[in-house]
Amino acid sequence: MAEYRVVSRYVKSLLDLAAETNVLDDVHSDLLLFTQVCDENKTFMVLLKSPIIRNEKKTQIIHSIFKNKVNALTMAFLDIVVRKNRDPLLYAIAKEFHNAYNTLKGIEAATVTTAVQLDNKLRADIEALVKKISGKQTIELEEKIDAEMVGGFVLKVGDRQVDASLKSKLNELKVKFSQNPYAKAL
Repeated sequence: MAEYRVVSRYVKSLLDLAAETNVLDDVHSDLLLFTQVCDENKTFMVLLKSPIIRNEKKTQIIHSIFKNKVNALTMAFLDIVVRKNRDPLLYAIAKEFHNAYNTLKGIEAATVTTAVQLDNKLRADIEALVKKISGKQTIELEEKIDAEMVGGFVLKVGDRQVDASLKSKLNELKVKFSQNPYAKAL
């Protein structure tokens, strides 16, 4: 819980400062880049969390990766967080910044899991459903493919989940058939 408070304070401070200096979109894209680098390179994540590696070395590595690719405010923020020994929280800060940015801009994030790639019509239908559920007009849809899913989809919008998959329907039927009142107990 204490970690979440620290993360949210850093996020709020960066969000306010970026909005005040009119570089909010730049900082947002910079932190998306940071998140992408962390997701694609697990050694970078290990480096950030390592208490053995000195902060000066971490700062050098961050500069070598992100220098001339991110806004000056983002680079200064990364430097401050590392200097304050909060570098293990950088990934969480970047993820939470994205959520705060979406909230500020009125963007609803949703995840749809299907058995096959969505075509444009299905994507538009899913986005319309998300707009109806959330009441927001801008949608950020993440698509996932699950080969084990027979058909249908699972849609997650905030804390809601719409499960229209054949897998769940088959499981429901299995439970109903196992509770057959006409079968005699053996």
